[in-house]
Amino acid sequence: MTQRINACGQPIGPELPGWQPPPYPPRHPLEGRFCRVEPLDVARHAAGLHDANSLDREGRMWTYLFSGPFGGFEEYRAWLEPRAVSEDPLFFAFVDRSREQAVGTGAYLRIDTANGAVEVGHLAFSPLLQRSPVATEAMYLMMRQAFDLGYRRYEWKCDALNAASRRAAERLGFTFEGVFRQAIVYKGRSRDTAWYSVLDREWPALDAAFREWLDPGNFDADGRQCRSLGAIRDARRPDGSGAHEE
Repeated sequence: MTQRINACGQPIGPELPGWQPPPYPPRHPLEGRFCRVEPLDVARHAAGLHDANSLDREGRMWTYLFSGPFGGFEEYRAWLEPRAVSEDPLFFAFVDRSREQAVGTGAYLRIDTANGAVEVGHLAFSPLLQRSPVATEAMYLMMRQAFDLGYRRYEWKCDALNAASRRAAERLGFTFEGVFRQAIVYKGRSRDTAWYSVLDREWPALDAAFREWLDPGNFDADGRQCRSLGAIRDARRPDGSGAHEE
């Protein structure tokens, strides 16, 4: 891309002809093959979420989240209630279609329509959701909606010590941008925050890789993937480079 220079001889960013801020993400369900991403509803989702989360006996899923673990169902339900009506963060439940049970939650947050940027976060993945096609498809559906709406930038942030979250971001195609040191205080400790993003110009290739991975032909009779998402993405690179195993 040719660098633009202004009348003062200074480099400036690319022009955005016809740029219009995207709309706010709607509160409606997103349908997939493995899952539905539904607006969080306490009456519909709380019991299933609590049951799924309770399978994590050690509370490992809460270590890097701002909330949890919870003392019991009523405490968890009370925590969900204000989040179900929040606009930013805008919370969703991830429903496993094979069980018809909510098995995790996530949200759009820091929804910046003026600049076309939105973050995905508050990801609470129960043991029933972790490392499953449901989890991958839920992340795909949320990302696809953001870019379909016209967002330019889709962000993922996590505790820099959260190795599992960082691996997930990279697997899903996010680009690492750096670490903000001592960015947050939570649960009585300091957090360095790792930043990742996907840009709109990167989305078409990622979208194609997700669709190929989610295709029924990519899963055997026992529901195991035949090719990893990383391998598919690498094979689609213009130079054909990369050997990715997951």
